[in-house]
Amino acid sequence: MGSALGSVAGAVAGTSPATPVAAPAAAGGTPMDPALPMPWRSQPGRPFIDYGLPSPHEGQAVRRTGLNFRHVDGNGAAWTPLERLEGSLTPNGLHFVRNHNGTPEIDPAHHRLQVHGMVRQPLSFDIEALQRYPLRSQQIFLECGGNSSQGWAEEPVQRPASLVHGLLSCSEWTGVPLALLLDEAGIDPRAAWVIATGADAGALHMSLPIAKARDDCLVALFQNGERLRPENGYPVRLIVPGWKGVMSVKWLASLQLADQPAMGRNETARYTEPLPAGPARQFSFVMEVKSLITTPSHGHSLAGPGFHEIRGLAWSGRGRIRRVEVSSDGGVQWTEAVLQAPVQPRCLTRFRAAWQWDGRPCVLKSRAIDETGAVQPTREALIAERGSRGTYHYNAIVAWDVDAHGYLSHTHD
Repeated sequence: MGSALGSVAGAVAGTSPATPVAAPAAAGGTPMDPALPMPWRSQPGRPFIDYGLPSPHEGQAVRRTGLNFRHVDGNGAAWTPLERLEGSLTPNGLHFVRNHNGTPEIDPAHHRLQVHGMVRQPLSFDIEALQRYPLRSQQIFLECGGNSSQGWAEEPVQRPASLVHGLLSCSEWTGVPLALLLDEAGIDPRAAWVIATGADAGALHMSLPIAKARDDCLVALFQNGERLRPENGYPVRLIVPGWKGVMSVKWLASLQLADQPAMGRNETARYTEPLPAGPARQFSFVMEVKSLITTPSHGHSLAGPGFHEIRGLAWSGRGRIRRVEVSSDGGVQWTEAVLQAPVQPRCLTRFRAAWQWDGRPCVLKSRAIDETGAVQPTREALIAERGSRGTYHYNAIVAWDVDAHGYLSHTHD
């Protein structure tokens, strides 16, 4: 309502090189005061350090944490601050964490990965042995199956975007293709599942179909070029591209081949959902097409009418993002956003759109379409299909209400 959307490229192209440029004082900014003290211009800087750290002036870009149960410190989550990041990759220290029983401190010299069960020859690997295998690197998003679950609530939850949608991150993972290890062990033709188990005290185990295990899964040793961190699975974790995050078992210790799934807690009491027609969804693996405007979003306040860039993320567990559309009138009209290259399969894709706000109230939305043709649904369509008692796999369009003062809040409209 009362605002115009366009491509960022178009907005830039419309600016003449001969246009006079004022002092660097963008909306809300002020010209530089030459009287301000700037000792860094005349004094030597600090010495080298062993591991680089963020600037102390950037203390807002941190994860927020929450517990599932009071007084149980190890069962909860840490959310990635999506609205404070740019690009498509997540720094290792800001990758989301979902733990059921804390982060174990594993001595890699004592850790072994066992491949056993319905195989010709059981195998055992230490970390050094795994690193001798051919490695593969792949940029992959991980998303908790319960990410965005507050979207099922009848009233829109008024929290920052990251505290609703921040169980989502994207990294370059490097490791051994799981198919290599399974083929070396020799798969019994009767085996249909790989049951992956972690080495933590919670002993999380998940059942993975053989076809997926041999397709694109990794036994990961590195994240964004460095060794895994303990909270993200050190010394070795499973990476299952495009599927719900719980499948990517951390602190991987066992791969048992079997002719049927384990039917453990996280395949029965959890990660299953009743449907309106009666039966429950079970073994719903793929994270469906989804997008989110991260800037501006809940809690942001626009400096005033004029040009603003809408930025966000899109992703799909089924492949590449083909298109993202943005609306500033609640979904009546849609404009195609610019996708930032490279657009990779099962990876976060950054999108941008130019927006001229006229100062009147409006509603911002984004919707993504992936290469299979799947379209991100409206909230109404998702509830009609799956009911309103959901917990997992919420991928409906997210809407931000902009009031006349430029303040943004969450809305279901």
